[in-house]
Amino acid sequence: MTAQVDWMRGCATALVTPFNRDGSIDEGRLRAFVDFQIEGGVRLLVPCGTTGESATMTEEEDRRVIKTVIEAARGRAKVIAGAGSNSTAASIEYSRAARDLGADAVLIVAPFYNKPTQAGLYAHLRAVSEAVAGLPVMIYNVPGRTSSNIAAQTALKLARDVENVCAVKEASGNLTQIMEILRDRPANFRVLSGDDAMTLAMIALGADGLVSVASNESPSLVSRMVDAALEGRWDEARELHYKLLPLMEANFIESSPAPVKAALAMMGLVEENLRLPLVPVEEKTRARLREVLEELGLLRAYSQSPAET
Repeated sequence: MTAQVDWMRGCATALVTPFNRDGSIDEGRLRAFVDFQIEGGVRLLVPCGTTGESATMTEEEDRRVIKTVIEAARGRAKVIAGAGSNSTAASIEYSRAARDLGADAVLIVAPFYNKPTQAGLYAHLRAVSEAVAGLPVMIYNVPGRTSSNIAAQTALKLARDVENVCAVKEASGNLTQIMEILRDRPANFRVLSGDDAMTLAMIALGADGLVSVASNESPSLVSRMVDAALEGRWDEARELHYKLLPLMEANFIESSPAPVKAALAMMGLVEENLRLPLVPVEEKTRARLREVLEELGLLRAYSQSPAET
């Protein structure tokens, strides 16, 4: 039976990782960014995911980011730490490390590059989850990044068979598959959108929230949209959805998180430093991002760097 995790609901932010110009982690800006998120109404933080450029970080850097986010949150938000890998043994090690650091849950992405069968996906995700029994696990289905789709029946079997598999972050873009999970899920199993633009539709179908990219830039508006939808205030939710839709789209003009980091740099929240193979966005993308941020009233100047506030 799926463990009950009442807090795994609402708007979560897939946090960017601020880097210094030399590529090192900018811990001061990361701490300030956590404050920015919480002040904006976000109560779930997801460090070391795709948006956090975890694929380019070492194990020690992952631990440092997770530890910093937990310390900066100071219990004001739950932390769901990215701990996925295409190696089952490595993902177990990362998950145990996140647990030992004090993470409230882990996010486990489908193995990338290996292209396992459904039986392999099930075995991988079960092995990782059982290795951290008692710690809530959110599985992450993002075929566009991994080349492997966690089928509805595989997600449902994991939910039924493994007590601490409590949720799925669904970014397949396949509403039929998502509806199958929502229809047949066991009690307590949560379904969160992994795609900002599909969130309103998914919540209308019964989903429980969102792991968002756009809330990096606008935690207040995105969390308000999610809360309104979950509370059945559909007119308000729909208005906010369409207000945010240009930002949701602009964040993926080029490979994420390059656009969102460019936008956050314009807002004075981070420096626009990416790790190769990601590179800064093209000027036409930058111009579109600035236009969208201006329309949303998100551009503001800091009198001092966020690390000093």
